[in-house]
Formats: sequence, C-alpha cells, structure tokens
Amino acid sequence: MNDQTEVYFAYRLKRVTESIDEIDMLIKMGHWNSVVNKMYYACFYAVGALLLRHEVLTKSHSGTLHKFNEVFVKTGKISREFAKLYAELFDKRQKADYNDNFDLDEQTIMRLYRPCIEFIKQIETLVNQTSPDNSGATFN
Repeated sequence: MNDQTEVYFAYRLKRVTESIDEIDMLIKMGHWNSVVNKMYYACFYAVGALLLRHEVLTKSHSGTLHKFNEVFVKTGKISREFAKLYAELFDKRQKADYNDNFDLDEQTIMRLYRPCIEFIKQIETLVNQTSPDNSGATFN
C-alpha cells in the first residue's frame, strides 16, 4: 500500500472503534434506529479496511458489499452467516435512516449486536493475516 492508502486504512480502523463506542452509548439511551446505523457503519468501515488491505477499491456502499461477497464470502474466507448479517444491517440501516414510520426495537438490536461484534473481530483477524508488517492492526 502507498502512504495515502495507509492513511485511509488507519482512518477506517479508527472509525470502527468510534462506531463501536457510539453503539454502546446509543444502546444505553434506547435509540434503536441510531444503533443500527452505527452497527452497520462499524461493519462497513471494517470491511472497507479489509478490502483496502487486499487492494480492492470500491466507490459505494453497495459496491463494498458486492466486492466483499465476491472476494471473501464466495471464497469461504468469511461465512455466509456473516455475509447475511452485513446485508441485513445494510438493509435495516437504509430503512431506519430513510423511511418514515420505520422503528427498530430493542429485541431486534440485541439479536444483531453480538454477531456484529463477532463479525468485526473476524474481519480484524483477516486484516492481521494480511498485514504487510505484521504489526497487528486493531479496531479498538
């Protein structure tokens, strides 16, 4: 990776950590639509960092989802269950952010929370397996 890509990669890692911190605060406040937004973005930034580490560039959220599925899910590096989770978060975030009268509830969020964190940890493992200097990138 060149220096500019490394800066962008580090930015993505930082945004994962910030988003996870925000998730915890929003859960305590019961702001379920905002929680799903941050859960999605935590995963999006993690996936973005992974794709960057593999020199795969995307220009949109749907492009990131597509390339992630192509490079990591279809090859068996990431389970289909995590791919379904990422797609569900993508969908729920879109609805929560842009649809009137769409409200998530605590039960739905708590069903997604633990798998979301596990997904991010799996991505972190894959990022570290391909780290050029084996420095161990972390999301927190």
